[in-house]
Amino acid sequence: MGHGHHVSAPDENRVLLLMTTTTYRATSFLEAAEALGVPAVVGSDRRQSLAAANPGGHLTLDFARPDDATGAIVDFHRRYPLRAVLATDDDGVILAAQAAAALSLPHHPVSAVMSARDKHRMREVLRDAGAPSPDFRSLPIDGDPTEAAKTAPYPCVLKPLHLAASRGVIRADDPESFVAAFRRIAAILTIPEIAAAGGSQASRILVESFIPGVEVAVEGILTSGRLRVLTIYDKPDPLDGPYFEETLLVTPSRHPDELRDEVAERVQEAVRALGLTDGPVHAELRINDRGAWIVEIAPRSIGGLCSRTLRFGDGISLEELLLSHALGWDVGALERERAAAGVMMIPISRRGVLGEVRGRCAAETTPSIEEIRISIPAGQEVAPPPEGNRYLGFIFSRAETPAEVERALREAHRRLEIEIA
Repeated sequence: MGHGHHVSAPDENRVLLLMTTTTYRATSFLEAAEALGVPAVVGSDRRQSLAAANPGGHLTLDFARPDDATGAIVDFHRRYPLRAVLATDDDGVILAAQAAAALSLPHHPVSAVMSARDKHRMREVLRDAGAPSPDFRSLPIDGDPTEAAKTAPYPCVLKPLHLAASRGVIRADDPESFVAAFRRIAAILTIPEIAAAGGSQASRILVESFIPGVEVAVEGILTSGRLRVLTIYDKPDPLDGPYFEETLLVTPSRHPDELRDEVAERVQEAVRALGLTDGPVHAELRINDRGAWIVEIAPRSIGGLCSRTLRFGDGISLEELLLSHALGWDVGALERERAAAGVMMIPISRRGVLGEVRGRCAAETTPSIEEIRISIPAGQEVAPPPEGNRYLGFIFSRAETPAEVERALREAHRRLEIEIA
């Protein structure tokens, strides 16, 4: 399927893209809709500058009140029929599922999306399905962490039930660090906008035993419950805590075939257990001598600008593939390009105010580097995880082999001088 096919009656193929104003992904999805010749309506929490310029139209929706927002989408659909509803990030996935159900469009079921969005519920479902699972329990944020700390399975990881991008995820190795981590996460969860968006989920903290091993990420797409793995990313940097800031993603994976097969099987079992059926899926797993373990599974595609590492067929983006799939077009023949590719999410070394980023020219001329995007303007406050949830920027590389990609990303990063005052 090349660019611009299916343009005959574009209004029949109107898609609704649900995105908050903070998304990194608006441009990629709107460009994909344009490349495919389908009108895209942006549904967001506030009017967006990008949306205002978008000829397809705009809907302002309250993501925290999905019933009301679904009603507004159904009304809109009566005047301007929609063929697909897609969320760009976590924030919109429940609303996308509800709206798609109300319009009888293929999508993940609402109950499955809700299970996947609640990390405690996800753990229960996977454990009950017999998947390898850590010990886990959830605790109320207004409880006394000193009691829970006495019986926690050390080392363990404490995390919010609903946040993404490693926000609020902290490893504890003893009762003292457990109590400190608990209080730190509770402080994040009581920030008014986080508390409002999380609802009842913002009132609990998940504690699970730490899963050792190397981490991989799986990008996939589901059709009637059948998983197609689009790619598996390696994460070459160890993610052992105490915080879990992700840095490198490199594809294709360098793990042996049988391990990659096991990873794909685990994800297929997990989506089946959760009941996810139609649409994108992004999974994080850990691999150790006891096999592959699901860390997280999300009914959306990869976050940040990381999708730019993926191209299919003759240069089709991940977003074009997802929109085509949501419209019911056949994307089965599209394979990921042969080249290796990768991204470095540029880490934020400490809390402060971002100053100058020097050395960009030197970094951009590193062999096999495609592009460097700094996504936070100078003068803004920055914070690493667990409080922060934004990346300083992204470095992209393409090369013959994953090893060359990894080397190029590390070298380009070494050439950057990032001032944080």
